[in-house]
Amino acid sequence: MRVLLALGGNAMTSADGRARPEDQIAAARVAMGAVADLLTSPPAAGADPVDPVDPVDVVLTHGNGPQVGNLLVKNELAAGVVPPVPLDWCGAQTQGTLGFVLMDALDDALARRDSDRRCAAVVTRTRVDADDPGLSTPTKPVGRFLSAAEAEPLIAHGEIWEDRGEKGWRRVVGSPEPREILDAAAVRTLVDAGYVVVANGGGGIPVVRDTDDRGRQVLRGVEAVIDKDLGAALLALTVEADVLVVATDVPHAILRYGTPEAEPLGEVTVSRMRELAADGHFASGSMGPKVDAACRFVEQGGQRSVITNLEHILDAVAGTSGTVVVPD
Repeated sequence: MRVLLALGGNAMTSADGRARPEDQIAAARVAMGAVADLLTSPPAAGADPVDPVDPVDVVLTHGNGPQVGNLLVKNELAAGVVPPVPLDWCGAQTQGTLGFVLMDALDDALARRDSDRRCAAVVTRTRVDADDPGLSTPTKPVGRFLSAAEAEPLIAHGEIWEDRGEKGWRRVVGSPEPREILDAAAVRTLVDAGYVVVANGGGGIPVVRDTDDRGRQVLRGVEAVIDKDLGAALLALTVEADVLVVATDVPHAILRYGTPEAEPLGEVTVSRMRELAADGHFASGSMGPKVDAACRFVEQGGQRSVITNLEHILDAVAGTSGTVVVPD
């Protein structure tokens, strides 16, 4: 069995949302402990999760919102001295940093379980369309609110900022649809060789195909944010995963969230999940993208998707816990 595990942003920060280096290292150790359990005692569907069976292949991807946010603050503070680092560079930097942190944590967790499994991290590019409406009409807010005076030097460097009234000014960027994981072949080669691979963090570094002055096709990074959950679904399909697990901070998706009639959602067909999403059960800024990613994976051939928390990862892979999306 091959599993794509998508770690939410909460998996790389402290419980109160802080993202200091020590917070991220501690959170990574918790998350990788769960992954090590999966690697050393993987569940079989319908079996006791602690019964050892053939090992699973695992590909990890992760969010990077808090980490990119920290880099953007550095951009703001230094804008009068050095040019801001572009957003695609921020994505690449956080992929490298978080890959390193996760590898260290996973190596340690596996060693404690007497496992010789190895891991690797791949800095991963995701192709988007140059004419994607999400690029031409930036609407995705990133970073913190600033005063007009603080935003001015960043605007002078070409960034797009909007006046949000009393809160101040906020930067907005494009959020295009992910089309192709360009470095998937490297990921597949490493997985086939037995590695646990960390890849496509933050949805991937957004790039477009361009033409240079000699008429040759080249790749160019763009200032944009790819939804990490949609990037995870595309990566799962590209590496031919059997199961997509979207790890978040709750054990299930919830119907009628925040009301007295709130109800956890268990196993559901993909068509029914689409109906529930259309009825407005899942907020666009939180659970909505996770539900969309889970549906996309199953609609395009995946065995099942599961939305749950790390505490239930073994049962999630077996399909016995969490919100399990299955084919019709």
